[in-house]
Amino acid sequence: MPDQARDSRQDLPLSGPLEPGVVLDGFRLEEKMHQGGMAHLWRVTRVDAQAEPQTPLIMKVPRIMGGEDPATIVGFEVEQMLMPVLKGKHVPRFVARGDWTRQAYIVMERIDGVSLRPRLDEAPLPLEEVVDIGARVADALQDLHRQHVVHLDIKPSNIMFRPDGTAVLVDFGLSRHDHLPDLLEEEFSLPMGTGPYMSPEQVQFVRNDPRSDLFALGVMLYHLATGERPFGQPVSVRGLRRRLFVEPVPPRAINPEIPPWFQEIVLHCLEVKAERRYQSAAQLALDLRHPEGITLTSRAERMHSSGLVKRFKRWFFALGAEPSPQASATEQLSRSPIIMAAVDTQGATTALQEQLRETVRRIVQTEPGARLACVSVMRIARIGMDELTDNEGKSVHVKQLVALKHWARPISKALNLEDGRLTFHVLEAPDAAKAIIEFAAKTGVDHIVMGARGNSALRRYLGSVSAQVVAESECSVTVVRAAGE
Repeated sequence: MPDQARDSRQDLPLSGPLEPGVVLDGFRLEEKMHQGGMAHLWRVTRVDAQAEPQTPLIMKVPRIMGGEDPATIVGFEVEQMLMPVLKGKHVPRFVARGDWTRQAYIVMERIDGVSLRPRLDEAPLPLEEVVDIGARVADALQDLHRQHVVHLDIKPSNIMFRPDGTAVLVDFGLSRHDHLPDLLEEEFSLPMGTGPYMSPEQVQFVRNDPRSDLFALGVMLYHLATGERPFGQPVSVRGLRRRLFVEPVPPRAINPEIPPWFQEIVLHCLEVKAERRYQSAAQLALDLRHPEGITLTSRAERMHSSGLVKRFKRWFFALGAEPSPQASATEQLSRSPIIMAAVDTQGATTALQEQLRETVRRIVQTEPGARLACVSVMRIARIGMDELTDNEGKSVHVKQLVALKHWARPISKALNLEDGRLTFHVLEAPDAAKAIIEFAAKTGVDHIVMGARGNSALRRYLGSVSAQVVAESECSVTVVRAAGE
């Protein structure tokens, strides 16, 4: 049990400095792995090896030499408070903590490997690698935000990867939990974060918006793809405030090999106003993994920063501007679901398609921040070659994509779905149900809406696509049936 070793001993001051061989609350210090400005990291082992299997552990100890920034000490207290409540594969597993009367520390799972920080020195990286990194980090952020936490210090040195490639977020000293006291906000009135990665709202002292982490991820994607930081490395509040009115140089102006869709994603992350960014990490991950469905805007074609007149206007409105009140991390996620419309453009009747469209429209209308992913499955044979063109020589895939866009056009017009809130995806698979289930799982879909065609003896015998999706999907599923079918 966490803290069991510490709580079973008296909290007495240590008799000497920490060094290899010292046993602290049942943990033996083996080797100092890192000596930072704020904390030391020690490789430790349990003295009582029978307590549980010997998994690799590290102990994080605050560096207290006198004259430290008080925020450093408070930040360590924040991490001690947050680590025990964090769960899952995207954070190190918490083991124990020690209080300040004897020796403050945190013992946690040691993640093998190095952080993402060394890769910055090799930037620009191949686009495929940057996109893969971004999608995996977005997955980790989505999981963190679902646990009521905003990290607020996303940067390469705070990102590690497990052997299977899973992104792990570390260092929660600046983080904020919706349901726990915000010690940093209570005691300090200056922006908290790492200069190059801080969001505009962090500069304005807002600490509860999960979209701040998406801004930081956008900065990281920009840097990894171009080799340059979009906002430099400011060291003053005045320098930090420049991002409220000065746009970064478009990535394609630095690296012409960057495709328009990637610039669309990055500049979407770097919007000054949080409501103009991606509304959830899952929405960002969806675009990174399926760029073919992205709707390109003027961001994609931009090759220059804004002119002096536009910059002056933005500077003028930024003077004394106060950010609007923000929802909590979990409230923001609940307002920004991914709705998946699984549309059978070939086999469904007109009546069923119309009923499905109306149902989807009503659902999306109630969620102003929702993302609608329209998905159709192009069936292919498990063995052998399929005809990829019709009798007229036209691509079957393109025809299905056109039909999908035609189906969704009334929804787009009715709800004014702009700025990437509507995407289209044609999946090629032999099993439609499996393709829908896998797409939903990989892209963090919150709600699947699909049609159910009329019954038949064969369908009752083999089972329907909708029944399999309902049985095996991890998210909510709404099955629509047209009257009389």
